[in-house]
Amino acid sequence: MESEFRRGAREGLRDFLPISVGLLPWAMVTGIAMRSIGLSEIEALGMNLLVYAGTAQLGALPLIAVGAPLWLIVLTALALNLRFVIFSAAIAPVFHDSSFARRLASSYLLVDGVFAVGAEKLLQAEDSHWRWGYYIAPSAFNWCVWQVFTALGIFGAEFMPRDWSLEFMVTIALMVMVLPMVRTRPMLVAALAGGLGAVLLRGLPLRLGVVAGIAVGIAAGFAAEHWQQRGARS
Repeated sequence: MESEFRRGAREGLRDFLPISVGLLPWAMVTGIAMRSIGLSEIEALGMNLLVYAGTAQLGALPLIAVGAPLWLIVLTALALNLRFVIFSAAIAPVFHDSSFARRLASSYLLVDGVFAVGAEKLLQAEDSHWRWGYYIAPSAFNWCVWQVFTALGIFGAEFMPRDWSLEFMVTIALMVMVLPMVRTRPMLVAALAGGLGAVLLRGLPLRLGVVAGIAVGIAAGFAAEHWQQRGARS
């Protein structure tokens, strides 16, 4: 009989594979972007391993390129990754009986796509072996795909045709991963307010428009959830 771990791993990969295609252009563009601002191959590979967060990497690179203060680079990366605090808190019950090493590895490997497609199933599952297989298999697969295709972008940056519209494909890839998470009215309000805020505030100095947009989105999401709960109680 197939073990629960293997069954969970197979189901996790099956659920995650449809959206994993979006990783390919996103990873390649991230690799190209790191090289385009002057990072060496080793520096780019090191950043990819250490940060492992495409949105934060792409958000921090323009600041690095213009010589922005270190505190602003760190603040921007942290702001862009705030969603992972929410994701982690949401799925924390899944790992309540796991070792510290397993929880540490899980936190490093947590990505938007795995959370979007698997959080609900993980929280409903009772077998801990199935839960671990369902989480770790697509997470490890995502890590491998990201590292390989980012490396292709890093080492192939000089040979990449300039007329390839990879930036547009990255936007589509991000939308594909975000849309499954916009399931409730507060999430939709947060996404719309954050995106609109970032666009309207893009002229702020030191490229603080993105950080400000994130703050606007978070505030709007909390306000929408508060009003929704008040309406449900009345």
